[in-house]
Amino acid sequence: MMSQLVKPHGSDTLKTLLLEGAELEQAKAAAQDLPKVTLSSRERGDLIMLGIGGFTPLDGFMGKADWQGVCDNMALSNGVFWPIPITLSTDAATADSLSEGQQVALVDEDGEIMGSMTVTEKYGIDKAHECEQVFKTTDDEHPGVKMVMAQGDVNLAGPVKVFSQGEFPTKYAGIYMTPAETRAMFDQKGWKTVAAFQTRNPMHRSHEHLAKIAIEICDGVMVHSLLGNLKPGDIPAEVRQEAIGTLVDKYFVKNTVVQSGYPLDMRYAGPREALLHALFRQNYGCSHLIVGRDHAGVGDYYGPFDAHHIFDEIADDALITQPLKIDWTFWCNKCGTMASMRTCPHEAEDRVLVSGTKLRKALSEGEEVADNFSRPEVLDILRKYYAGLQDHEKVKVELKGHSAK
Repeated sequence: MMSQLVKPHGSDTLKTLLLEGAELEQAKAAAQDLPKVTLSSRERGDLIMLGIGGFTPLDGFMGKADWQGVCDNMALSNGVFWPIPITLSTDAATADSLSEGQQVALVDEDGEIMGSMTVTEKYGIDKAHECEQVFKTTDDEHPGVKMVMAQGDVNLAGPVKVFSQGEFPTKYAGIYMTPAETRAMFDQKGWKTVAAFQTRNPMHRSHEHLAKIAIEICDGVMVHSLLGNLKPGDIPAEVRQEAIGTLVDKYFVKNTVVQSGYPLDMRYAGPREALLHALFRQNYGCSHLIVGRDHAGVGDYYGPFDAHHIFDEIADDALITQPLKIDWTFWCNKCGTMASMRTCPHEAEDRVLVSGTKLRKALSEGEEVADNFSRPEVLDILRKYYAGLQDHEKVKVELKGHSAK
């Protein structure tokens, strides 16, 4: 049966760079003797996404022309839309020891060989320019800026072969899925339109409301959790999964929601990251991305709906996957239900604004959390997690920006 899902980004088919079978064994053996380049955690996640087709149509880490085009015009040098650079950096000494055309082994911070790359280019970048374009700030308190400024001084570009998906398939068995697997699952369910719900938090009542709006519009929703690294104080993936699974079981119609996860680290790039989220969800087979308040933001670096507006600034044919833009959502005491600015006529004092940061702050400080903020079964799971933290694992959660409102 012909799939009726959206096509992958910039391609008719997924571009998967993950080797298998005899080809994998030969490549791994050959890589043992190659010069080694160490991947940061973010680069490792990017490499795995290249391997599984999540970054279709890329064939490796970007060269200077692509880096420049993405920073300045959100497009690769061949004109294909792309909002955030996917680059690999190293120190000057390592770069000097390599020549163009040479193969290198890509190893993670534990020394595992994750893949190989043919070096086609070595180049320096203006890191501050990348930060200004992508994050709209060069403030080193911004976790994404900190990440870019900590990169090596030389970027290496070239096509990659990917050997491993790391710990994700085993550590998150049943949750972590490749784009080919989610597409097969949607086809098997007979879904044509699927909304992705991006999350790095357990789902509170506001998230639940967003997902239910999407179910009214689409055949189904994929709750797609980030499984890579977060900032200190965010709730780990295993705890999130359990909380989300419980919520889906108890409060959603059967077979309207699937839970899945992907291997990237957060960049906290706000509007630009919302575009990247839509782009790779297209590769996973999703026709829509739910974009609520302060999508992929951090602190008060972005306006609450900058991630809505950026979709209006790109060309109509840049992405097939479309945003489902949803206004502030909250519990209204007068309405007696979840509502949004578009549906609730009441005053601010009647509204309980729900945010993941507020929920984490209340739970980390042992405060009571009302049922109109989060479902009791979810709160039980989260309280157990916080109660089990050692003192050195606790992080003071600050309310800043939109989460403080």
